[in-house]
Amino acid sequence: MTKKDNAAQTQRHDLIIRNARIIDGSGEASVSGDLAVDGDRITAMGDLSRELGASEIDAGGKVLAPGFIDSHTHDDHALLATPAMECKISQGVTTVVTGNCGVSIAPLKIEQRPPPPIDLLSGNPRDFHPSFSGYLDALDKDPAAVNAVCQVGHSTLRLAAMDRLDRTATRDEIAKMRRTLGDSMEAGAAGFSTGLFYPPAREATTEEVIEILEGFSEFGALHTTHMRDEADNIAESIAETARIGREAAIPVLISHHKCVGRNNHGRSSETLAAIDHARSQQPLALDAYPYIAGSTMLDAGRLMTASKVLVTWSVPHPKYSGWDLEDVARDMALSVDDTIEALLPAGGIFFSMDEEDVKRILAYPHTMIGSDGIPGDEHPHPRLWGTFPRVLGRYARDEGLFSLETAVRKMTAMTAEQFKLEDRGVIRPGAFADLVIFDAEEIEDSASFEHPATPAKGIHSVFVNGRKVWSDGAYSGARPGRALRHRH
Repeated sequence: MTKKDNAAQTQRHDLIIRNARIIDGSGEASVSGDLAVDGDRITAMGDLSRELGASEIDAGGKVLAPGFIDSHTHDDHALLATPAMECKISQGVTTVVTGNCGVSIAPLKIEQRPPPPIDLLSGNPRDFHPSFSGYLDALDKDPAAVNAVCQVGHSTLRLAAMDRLDRTATRDEIAKMRRTLGDSMEAGAAGFSTGLFYPPAREATTEEVIEILEGFSEFGALHTTHMRDEADNIAESIAETARIGREAAIPVLISHHKCVGRNNHGRSSETLAAIDHARSQQPLALDAYPYIAGSTMLDAGRLMTASKVLVTWSVPHPKYSGWDLEDVARDMALSVDDTIEALLPAGGIFFSMDEEDVKRILAYPHTMIGSDGIPGDEHPHPRLWGTFPRVLGRYARDEGLFSLETAVRKMTAMTAEQFKLEDRGVIRPGAFADLVIFDAEEIEDSASFEHPATPAKGIHSVFVNGRKVWSDGAYSGARPGRALRHRH
């Protein structure tokens, strides 16, 4: 056989990544090898030394994993407003799940600033989309660097269907919400989220939520929830969540599970036991973020459970973004309660959890990883930029809470399975080439409460649908993300 014949028989690929420690997302032990990509798919794995790539990367023993799937985001508007999504791709995230906590950017037509927490997505009514199909079409037309899985928010539906939100919905209003939810499901919405803790849905009964959801099990969708109470009444809230899932015959996901307030520190043993019991009877999942502080709208009610509060943004007083609330009160010469009133509308970071609870929840075998970051905040919680490297570096490598393979599974295959993302969250031939290369020894979150918008260390390269979006600390300029419509 001539050299010409040998060359003709050599397999050529768009990209080959060589000498990688491949963690495939399944939780199984890593293997060493090469991987080939053609178009948007993985096409070969193993020893590819006889094959050539139009582009080649020598991973030098670094980890090659599926791109991370952020199970809980508020990126609805950011996908269009800041499509580079550097806060996500810089930490290895290739897919985001939006429309959480009952809050979504669609379907809603509104003439004035939306009420909190809907305004966490945007305070501009023009940024909201009257139809869910129109929103997904906008993502198709003007793609981001990451993929998006989009849900419909209960509070958003309430705002569109009701004249006032401080009451339960009437039968006609529930019927209107059901029709809108059905249209959104037909368009490709992946689920329905509730935020029963928040004012727009606080007066909604359990029965209201069940009635809205009844019959939608045929869509194979999911109900995700910011529960009614994550503090003193957390046990009752878990029971309510489980009841909604059972009676509506739909899988449920407890968002950002935590035990809020000093009175409830240590109760994660109790809550995880309750979740285990519910899981034995019905489909129930949960996610969490790796911090002892949360972030949401600034609200005096939250102060009762927090040891410290930072201001993340304020419309009338933007200069206080990043300040400790007590320092703001001193600067304004007001009481803390009056200071909050003066700052509104505003957001805050609330230090209210216990580290041992955080670790116990993260280590629970069925916990997925979601950042719950708010990209519109002027001074965001560091989870927006640091969640996934923090799990890999601090909790897997440094504290040995679980293996690196388990950590990767919690942020890839487990989440893809929950949201029915076919051929994503795994490394195997035929899967989409959503990939991240990172240094297991160097990976670390750099974002802090003082300097939150700081890219992580140790992320080498990130690919979305086969195209490089992040490399050596910089955004590539590519925007290959897709709106991943749920198929039923």
